[in-house]
Amino acid sequence: MNMKQWSTKRILAVGFAFMILMGGLLLSLPIASRDGAGISFLNAMFTSASATCVTGLVVCDTWTQFSLFGQAVILLLIQIGGLGFMTVAILFSLAVGRRIGLRERSLLAESVSAAQLGGVVRLVRRTLIGTAVFEGAGAVLLAVRFIPRFGLGRGIWFAVFHSVSAFCNAGFDLMGMQGPFSSLTHFFGDPLVVFTISALIITGGIGFVVWNDLIDSRFRPEKFNLHTRAVLISTLTLILAGTLLFLFLEQGGVLSKMNGEDRFLAAFFQSVTPRTAGFNTVDIASLSDGGKLVTMLLMFIGAAPGGTGGGIKVTTLVVMIAAVNSSLYSREDVSVWHFRLDSETLRRSFCGVAVYAALTFGGTLVLCAQGGTLADSAFECLSAIGTVGLSTIDTAALPSLSRAALILLMYAGRVGSLTVFLAVSRSNGSGKLKNPFGKIIVG
Repeated sequence: MNMKQWSTKRILAVGFAFMILMGGLLLSLPIASRDGAGISFLNAMFTSASATCVTGLVVCDTWTQFSLFGQAVILLLIQIGGLGFMTVAILFSLAVGRRIGLRERSLLAESVSAAQLGGVVRLVRRTLIGTAVFEGAGAVLLAVRFIPRFGLGRGIWFAVFHSVSAFCNAGFDLMGMQGPFSSLTHFFGDPLVVFTISALIITGGIGFVVWNDLIDSRFRPEKFNLHTRAVLISTLTLILAGTLLFLFLEQGGVLSKMNGEDRFLAAFFQSVTPRTAGFNTVDIASLSDGGKLVTMLLMFIGAAPGGTGGGIKVTTLVVMIAAVNSSLYSREDVSVWHFRLDSETLRRSFCGVAVYAALTFGGTLVLCAQGGTLADSAFECLSAIGTVGLSTIDTAALPSLSRAALILLMYAGRVGSLTVFLAVSRSNGSGKLKNPFGKIIVG
């Protein structure tokens, strides 16, 4: 098939797959490992997929396994995966003065979830500048804590790595030098680290379209568009509700031995990180069943469209709640804050959730068939497709088939489960003939 005839969704899907393959090849090189022996190609592909899809699930500790070269490759994959490879490609085009055509603008709009082509290049410029500002500020703040602890050179590298990883909602860390797979557990009571990482996660997760609207409206709430309102209100609600739930559910669990301030910091961070960063300041496997259930719900919901996070997206949740509310009250239209939603928005929301749930169910079946428990398998699959990176099990110990299934879930989660389906399907066209109406009893 001629690539010029490919849809934007297919180009994006193939582009991300190519990035994962290239990353896997680089990470499998001996130079990428500390011991110079390299890792298996499957583990290299898993790590590449996790970094490119900004997930954070790992089969080997990033610090203890990978050399500086390997860590740099992972960081590059995280940055490109977080921004979207089309955004980075356009950056180089702008740098050399190349004109951005209509097809490139269409790809950009699809990549950053822009509603229209107009102003999409300006949006990308703002995205790149904003990313540099936020990641730079985060690195400076983290360096204040990391340099005294790890030394000048290592402290700066750690600050940059974790700032990029947090803003891109990736969850990769270099804290293995304090204990393999320890993540940020050594900083659970450190307000500077907790709030800096949390702020980076939230700013990256709300989406570039939201930040563009915030700038255009000069941060005046009455000027926000409907999408921005939905993202900000739902995000704040989920953070607050999640914090309160973790404080309540884990008061006799992982939070029981902490003082009041540390307990709040841990609960707050645990509310932020499942949507969808993957860092952790408490042992995820030690959470109560209620705590794990809330974490799975937050992973399922995820961040906002056009951002660096995954999940079904908070706006999809808003649309579904509005649709249910409309059905319960027998209203003809589905409205959100006095704005009616079109049928295409409703159809895409429910179709996206259905495909997302089906992929999660299929992945869970694969892991269960390979010897995993239902709870751990479901958690791992939700973490993968939600591009979260939290885990209750030793991912490295999973059989090869299970790891391959998780790679596919991470890929679908980053590109978009519905996008993957549409990319491999063929349109039959609208056609002039329409089928007659039929009745099916539901409910």
